[in-house]
Amino acid sequence: MGQHVSDSVKDIQQQPKGRGMRFTLNGALWSLQALFGFFFAGSGFGKVLLYDGALYAAAPRAVAWYAAVPQPLIVFIGVCEVLGGVGLILPAMTGVKPKLTPLAAAGLALTMILAAGFHISRGEYALVPANVLLGGVAAFIAVGRWKLRPIAPATITTSRVLKSSAVLGVLALLAFAPTWYTMTNVQF
Repeated sequence: MGQHVSDSVKDIQQQPKGRGMRFTLNGALWSLQALFGFFFAGSGFGKVLLYDGALYAAAPRAVAWYAAVPQPLIVFIGVCEVLGGVGLILPAMTGVKPKLTPLAAAGLALTMILAAGFHISRGEYALVPANVLLGGVAAFIAVGRWKLRPIAPATITTSRVLKSSAVLGVLALLAFAPTWYTMTNVQF
């Protein structure tokens, strides 16, 4: 009887595992990188569009804190967020300088820490939880891609260039185009 049970356990252990969905740290990091990369790039692009004087003048009606920040600083923050958002995805995807991904995440975490401090100083406490959440996720991505599940450098291939180009195209269609349309055609 003992041998029979032992054989059954071996049979179960030797059966190939199904290809069902399973949670992995690498999968979670990729999901967060994609989601937050698109978010930061789209949010930052909206700030970059405020280089236009008319948009900058109208913006405080939609986002009150814009009135307290000089236009060049808002545009600079936007450029940092766009580059950080793209940096969460492309270096890891292409394998070219993948250490830029955790650095981009760390930069975005720092941006959110500074934003939280700014909002606390203005008494805008309702905005702080979003900064904490965004900064926390960015910090998790930074640690995850730096220490826990780093991406190894790889040679660039046509396939990786095409995938990266597709990601940039999707980013333009799903984040940049709607943001541009909304900000240039909708009255605040």
